[in-house]
Amino acid sequence: MSTVTEAVSAPIPTSSEVPRRHWIALIGGLLGAFMAILDIQITNSSLKDIQGALSATLDESSWISTSYLVAEMIAIPLSGWLSMALGKRRYITWTTVIFTLSSLLCSISWNMSSMIIFRALQGFSGGALIPLAFSLVVQLLPIQKRAIGMAMFGVTATFAPSIGPTLGGWLTENFSWHYIFYLNIPPAILMIFMVRYGLDDEPLDLGRLLKADWLGIITMALGLGCLEVVLEEGNREEWFSSPFIITLAIISGVSLVYFVINELQHKKPLVNLRLLSNRHFAMSCVAYLILGMALLGSIYVLPLYLTQIQRYNAMEIGSVLMWMGFPQLLIFPLVPKLTAIIKPKYLVTFGFVMFGLSCFVNTHMTVDYGGQQLIFSMLLRAIGSPFIMVPLSLVAMQGISKEQTPDASTLTNVMRNLGGAFSIAIIATLLDNKTREHLAHIKTSLPAVSTDAWYQLQQQASAFMHAGSDSATAMLQAQASLTATMQRDAAIMAYNDVFLMMTAFLALAAVLMFSSKS
Repeated sequence: MSTVTEAVSAPIPTSSEVPRRHWIALIGGLLGAFMAILDIQITNSSLKDIQGALSATLDESSWISTSYLVAEMIAIPLSGWLSMALGKRRYITWTTVIFTLSSLLCSISWNMSSMIIFRALQGFSGGALIPLAFSLVVQLLPIQKRAIGMAMFGVTATFAPSIGPTLGGWLTENFSWHYIFYLNIPPAILMIFMVRYGLDDEPLDLGRLLKADWLGIITMALGLGCLEVVLEEGNREEWFSSPFIITLAIISGVSLVYFVINELQHKKPLVNLRLLSNRHFAMSCVAYLILGMALLGSIYVLPLYLTQIQRYNAMEIGSVLMWMGFPQLLIFPLVPKLTAIIKPKYLVTFGFVMFGLSCFVNTHMTVDYGGQQLIFSMLLRAIGSPFIMVPLSLVAMQGISKEQTPDASTLTNVMRNLGGAFSIAIIATLLDNKTREHLAHIKTSLPAVSTDAWYQLQQQASAFMHAGSDSATAMLQAQASLTATMQRDAAIMAYNDVFLMMTAFLALAAVLMFSSKS
């Protein structure tokens, strides 16, 4: 999910009147961003179906999402440079064509290797569409209307991942998993026509391509790409007990160190890292990191909880998550008006507080805590997200000059995506470790309630005997049932710990924003 990637040479609109063709181009760009963001999450509900159709293992199917995210992460810092070298109209058209073709190729994948390659291609082109959409907000709208454009982009950035699992589950259950990729084709074709109608053509700047910061590009791609794989696959590979993870971590660390050194010394760096010396902007980057953790972390952990503990299917999960998405559509139109009368930093603080509360109310879940009980927290999240998305972009860009906007946008963008990757890695590891820890505690405390436990065991054994099992088999079944109950309760306590961690991070973001001088 991305923000501004603005060409330095582009004039800033000053008139309050926006031509109709510019609105059409902007809506086309936002449509592309919506589809690209939607595709990050839409496959999550269909992984089992895709896995079965392509005869893949569970570990292999995890690369369907990982390959998309890795390619998207690499594409983000490149989009500003390429749009200036190729021209926005031409670059958006080409990337949309590639996104459309790669979506079609994903639907006809013949094995998991082909699926992973096509998803990476889809992620690389989709990763470009997201920042390009926000660049249109900055370039086509005057300052007086920019908050409206940011609100429109905010809808794509938060609403798309909220409905992704719902839409993916519905298409898979009623048609087939292929339709989650067919879905991209009609909007993409429409988007091409809208952008080509609304934007002027720009000449190719081949000199910019030839004089690019190639060392920065290579070290950035290696560093961020390998880091994304480490974070996505680390828990499944048992982290640094895996030679694969160790190798990628070393490559990532060395590449990123060289990238930082190169960017600080290069006359025309790919990304101007000196902006981080601005304390105010650096604090905003931390807020973006936490925002990414909260947004993608919640979209990751909630379906996992509903699947593992409540045994929900894709459609049932979607019916819960939609409470996090649809209410935002009512709130986003109000935010631009509020930014005119309330300091953006206070709106961002309020958004982080509401998001934090939504996580806090989920820190005391029990086995009876299902979809109906989660709706309240979903609504709190839906209220908080719009108050973060739009004002935070205003807060971050205060004091940033026109020439620094592309670099500032890339940094906030990367921080948000890294936040999501860090969040998923931390959550997956924390769930495993805390489940084992709580299970060990339950087992050690079992003797203290041995009478009640023995009575429950006898009751379950009697029930199995009435169902037709002999006494020995019934006792084994009862013991297995008790063990499963203990594991389930340990997992629930681990989920509570995850939500508590997310609450703490969101509280930190609220404090940072409230204490900023803007």
